[in-house]
Amino acid sequence: MKVIAIYHNKGGVGKTTTVVNLAAAIRKKGKRVLVIDLDSQANTTFATGLVKFDDEQFDDIKEANILQILQSEEFYPISEIARKSNFSSPEIDVVPAHIDLMKYENDLISLDYSRMILIEKFEEVENQYDVVLIDTPPSLNLYAKIALIAADFLIIPSDLKPFANQGLVNVKEFLKTINAYRKQIRKQPIEIIGVLPCKISTNNQFVKHTLPQRLEVIPNRYGLNVMDTIIYERDDLAKCAEKIQMVGNLEIADPMSVIDFKPESTSAQEFELLAKEVLRKIGMSS
Repeated sequence: MKVIAIYHNKGGVGKTTTVVNLAAAIRKKGKRVLVIDLDSQANTTFATGLVKFDDEQFDDIKEANILQILQSEEFYPISEIARKSNFSSPEIDVVPAHIDLMKYENDLISLDYSRMILIEKFEEVENQYDVVLIDTPPSLNLYAKIALIAADFLIIPSDLKPFANQGLVNVKEFLKTINAYRKQIRKQPIEIIGVLPCKISTNNQFVKHTLPQRLEVIPNRYGLNVMDTIIYERDDLAKCAEKIQMVGNLEIADPMSVIDFKPESTSAQEFELLAKEVLRKIGMSS
């Protein structure tokens, strides 16, 4: 079982879009996939269709989400909390997040085992999944630490804009502290798969002139590899996430992966390429 964290401490760089569509693309290659949402904004939980109603009274995630897994050493195994999500076919298992994560962060910090708990819980399901993708908060908080301590690999999505690039300095500093902790617990440093260009404009002039310069900056100034695949900003990516269905008079969120929504689209093809690249780089070629 290979665990991949998707992390950048700058928000709005396409992290959730990457997680859910990459998960779908890897699943379609016959791999058993688990997605874990470790961000209190719960964007991945929404994007995989686990929240159906826009009303608190229908909230069935509050008592069964990633928080319970992190709070309890003995109870709440991943297999009990993970839910089947049909945003992709075949289905994918998802451990949802909840806004309560914000409220309980300080309590978790005081627990000695909190940074290690996910590693232990992964051991119980290592024969059930081939790939685990963790969506992380865009911050340097405890939940980001837990994800990066538990992961084997890291993908850093970035729109390559100046603020996101400057944030790479923070990411590298954060990784130093993470790797120091990993060393204490006899874990190898996290392996960086690379910076994934995301939400990239399809404007012809931009692609021709500006994009090559922005791609060069990453290895030259920040010493990080850029991944081969580029995920461009396209309408299909937005539309598949915003799909709804009507049940009586209720609008119910019904998001789909772009690969299920429009298999022949350029966006779907980009995520297929990304899945191939990721599987190759984690030693699990499809």
